[in-house]
Amino acid sequence: MQRRILVQISYSNKLNNFRFTKNAFASYKTHNLNLSGDADDSLYSDVPKPRRDKSERKPYPTPMKVLIQRAKAEREARKSQPVQLLEHPPANGLLVPELVPVAHQVYSAYQSLLSGLSKLVKVIPFQRCRFCSEVHVGHVGHEIRTCAGPKSGFRSATHVWRKGGVCDVVFFPKCFHLHDRVGKSRVVHCEKDSVPRLPAIVELCIQAGVDLERYPTKRRTKPVYSIEGRIVDFESVIENDETERNLILKDDHHIKPNFGAKNDGSESSSNLEKKGDWVDQSNDQEGKDLRKLSIRTMDSWFEMISGVKKIMEKYSVWTCGYCPEVQVGPKGHKLRMCRASKHQSRNGLHAWQEAMIDDLVGPNYVWHVRDLNGPALENNLKRFYGKAPAIVELCVHGGAPVPDQYRSMMRLDVVPPQRDEVDLVA
Repeated sequence: MQRRILVQISYSNKLNNFRFTKNAFASYKTHNLNLSGDADDSLYSDVPKPRRDKSERKPYPTPMKVLIQRAKAEREARKSQPVQLLEHPPANGLLVPELVPVAHQVYSAYQSLLSGLSKLVKVIPFQRCRFCSEVHVGHVGHEIRTCAGPKSGFRSATHVWRKGGVCDVVFFPKCFHLHDRVGKSRVVHCEKDSVPRLPAIVELCIQAGVDLERYPTKRRTKPVYSIEGRIVDFESVIENDETERNLILKDDHHIKPNFGAKNDGSESSSNLEKKGDWVDQSNDQEGKDLRKLSIRTMDSWFEMISGVKKIMEKYSVWTCGYCPEVQVGPKGHKLRMCRASKHQSRNGLHAWQEAMIDDLVGPNYVWHVRDLNGPALENNLKRFYGKAPAIVELCVHGGAPVPDQYRSMMRLDVVPPQRDEVDLVA
């Protein structure tokens, strides 16, 4: 009996020791994770991080269950009423009246943003990595080992810096231009060389109501019909009959064609170009003051972002779930040009899904630097550094005030230690 009691006491002591070591290891592990700034820490949740695995698909803005229910409802409505007149723009081919001035504001803000960035890059030191998309604001590039470019393992993931340009500050992906967004909403593979490409934000403004001479688009005055899911435009048939009739009459009477409508369009586009030139001249005069230029550039950035969000609520934009390709329009194109993960199973086609604002206007995030002339950022102290979009970082160093929505992300309330104080930080 006494021997059995001694065995039970020794077993309970071993169990308590195992529980103590397990809890101590768990607390040590979580403590180290919090110090390293892992994604599980709520303090670092606002700092943007790239996707860990490139084979992972982008998250859906709308849940898949909602998309399936929406598709079933559209299918049932199509069966109950095969022929229907589309009433709501822009699905019926007409413009949304309240978004036309917003589109003009976005386009003017886009031009003002590019003009301001081209001047800020010349004054404020801006660098980019030679092998990856990492950028940095400052005279000396940082030493944080985050390079994922070719042969980065031989360099211990260190970056190789060179001078950057405007295209490195903000990423504006290009898409195909749609002359008729409703009548012919898809570009096939054989048309990849004949259809022009332009920045997706410009294409969004064109479809929302901006008229550009270089990229003509069809404007309708009557809504289109949907017959069993297919778009039928009777207005185009009537226009073709009228044009043929006019050609016959002109051939009979030998009347020279009148290009009054075309001249009106070119005149309106020339007026827009003159207005843009006048804005550029005024910006050149006002751009002598760096602080005013930075404030104006940041205002253009926020005005463009807010306007794009409003337009994307009505006009659909698509992006590939595995690569940065985008397409503005009712559907994505059918070009076999995807080289991302699992493209063999799709025969090179893109896996289209609903796009977000970051897919259309991709801000390149940089590490926040307090002093442009200071020492390089240390890799061991990266948990104390904040981040911000490159355009915000440029404008802040140019004299613009720090936006409230980026104060937490930039870690302005954190004082980073010196290099010789790393071991003293808990």
